[in-house]
Amino acid sequence: MPSETTNQFLVCGLGSLGQHCVVALKEFGARVIAIERELPTTWEIPNLLDLLDDVIVGDCRHNSTLEKARVGNCRAVLVVTSNERANAETVLAARQLNPQTRLVIRSSRENLNQLLSEQLENFIAFEPTQLPAPTFAIAALGLDTLGFFNLEGRWMRVVQETLPPGHRWCNVRYLYDLNSRSRRLLAHEPPETPPVRAFHQWEPEKKAHAGDRVAYIETTDPFFLNPKLPQTGKKRWYAIAVVRNFTGRNLQQQIRRFFQLSFQQQVRRVAIACGAIVLALLALGTLLFRFYYPTTWLDAFYATAILLLGGYADLFGGIGEAFLIPGWLQLFALGLTLAGTAFVGVLYALLTEALLSSKFQFAQQRPPIPEKNHVVLIGLGRVGQRVARMLQEFKQSFVGISFNPDFDPTILPQMPLLVGNLHDGLSKANIETAKSVVVATDDEIANLEAALTIRAVNPTAKLAIRTQGISLSQHLAHLLPDAQVLSTYAVTAEACAGAAFGENILGLFRFNSQTILVTEYQIEEVDTLHGLLLAEIAYGYGLVPILHQKSAESPNFMPSEDVKLAVGDRLIVLATSEALRRVEIGTRAIHPKQWRIRVEKVLTEEARFEGANAIARISGCSLATARALMDDLPQVLVTPLYEHQAKRLVRELSKIRVVAKFRQFGTQNRRIQNGRMGE
Repeated sequence: MPSETTNQFLVCGLGSLGQHCVVALKEFGARVIAIERELPTTWEIPNLLDLLDDVIVGDCRHNSTLEKARVGNCRAVLVVTSNERANAETVLAARQLNPQTRLVIRSSRENLNQLLSEQLENFIAFEPTQLPAPTFAIAALGLDTLGFFNLEGRWMRVVQETLPPGHRWCNVRYLYDLNSRSRRLLAHEPPETPPVRAFHQWEPEKKAHAGDRVAYIETTDPFFLNPKLPQTGKKRWYAIAVVRNFTGRNLQQQIRRFFQLSFQQQVRRVAIACGAIVLALLALGTLLFRFYYPTTWLDAFYATAILLLGGYADLFGGIGEAFLIPGWLQLFALGLTLAGTAFVGVLYALLTEALLSSKFQFAQQRPPIPEKNHVVLIGLGRVGQRVARMLQEFKQSFVGISFNPDFDPTILPQMPLLVGNLHDGLSKANIETAKSVVVATDDEIANLEAALTIRAVNPTAKLAIRTQGISLSQHLAHLLPDAQVLSTYAVTAEACAGAAFGENILGLFRFNSQTILVTEYQIEEVDTLHGLLLAEIAYGYGLVPILHQKSAESPNFMPSEDVKLAVGDRLIVLATSEALRRVEIGTRAIHPKQWRIRVEKVLTEEARFEGANAIARISGCSLATARALMDDLPQVLVTPLYEHQAKRLVRELSKIRVVAKFRQFGTQNRRIQNGRMGE
């Protein structure tokens, strides 16, 4: 266990985020001291004072207050007040008093955060609206996707789906066989079983069946998030879909939409028509004057242009000169003048109107409101705007609703927008035909009202609701069990707590009502992960390794379980806060090592050699131990293994013609099973 000094944390600011940070840190078994300028009469978390080891009343920006809170002995300082200026001053003061402590700050100023990170070191900044926004955007898409993030330029997608009858995996693929170089199975839940709360809780040698719920992470492309495109297949489907948009019936629809749009824009249509008529008259007049009156092409062109601009008197002002031109041509010239007066006058009027209107029109005209199969985004504060930008990146049709009458019209100009009260906004947003709704205002009561109204109007729409307090989140989750209720402060607090222990939190998503953190480790000599196989990390701590990188080498996605971590390695995993706590204290107990293998015989001498290599590689024992075992068969490998690890070793030995069995020990019901995969 860490010492008292290394296990002490300081939280500055006991607002909503600060209180949630205290709860998250206590789940790690940490000692928590807090600083608050003025203690409130009521707390959002009722038993908060019981969780704190000490509370200092004062201004966290002052050195005297920080010294009173023993900042010099703190492993990390979490500065999470609602005043960003106070937060910046506090981290500067804390760094002076403790050059080694980890600094976690609440700040939305990206440039300032970057500068502070370069100057202070061991520093990380979070903003409560930044981390939950992707979760809202993913929920709005209405797909089976739980998470979507980018690592080293490659997109990773977390999927949870119920296998339909006829799925390519059903009754064919064993669960262990679903793991590949681009995919890792996270969970398997047969029908009518409760959701699992940890990874790797699945039997590797079972087959997938229709109705099973599976969750997995895979490498993918961002266009797969577009529900209008096929969800399976390779990139060629994307090209085919694009081509189809411009062929056949789709082409006719595109042409029809173009002309419908032109008719809607009457001013533009009139301008095009007038301009075309003027050009046609100019060409016709030039031809007639050139061939029926002795003149040059240039003179004929100028004469026609003068007539169109109302210059009939300028050309035919002299009566004698007029008799030199045929009467029908004079009549045509008069017609040109009359037509030019009309059509050129219209063009002048339209140009004047455009110039005057452009002087007062600063915002672009927004797209029309979608009619069906769209997302309704309620609330366009910082969270809502982040969600809107992500939906635009995903090419998702949506409409934003703001309750602020002074909403800046220059924000997100390509987004369909409705400004007004809740009921007017919902009635105009085609809520009855929307596929999903995100309620993300800063007002929890407004979010509650909107959620209940939407559920009454459209019971089938997917619903994502933003909350702040724990109590309301729990009540809403019970009242609307099919909705995704997300407390932004609770989610951000879990990330802050993980970062306080020195880990880099790259992202997060929600899985079975818990937060999964995408966490990066830089392996050091004193780390609890140093020297372990990835299999031991995965099954012992309950993590899912998704990227491993050695120094000066390219990253390896979905790495092999046989990799052993060394100092300087970089590892990115999926983890719950509980799993991060186990890593912190070095307790691998989620899946005990209760399995051993017994090697019976080898069928060839080559199998004896290859079998020793496989045993050393998968179990982590020394190669000398493995060769000694293979030279004296039958024999039991003394190195204990995790269940998935033992069964995989038996399968690998079977492939190289080595007969082996696995045995579970440490329980009352001991059993020996053969190495063949059973139903």
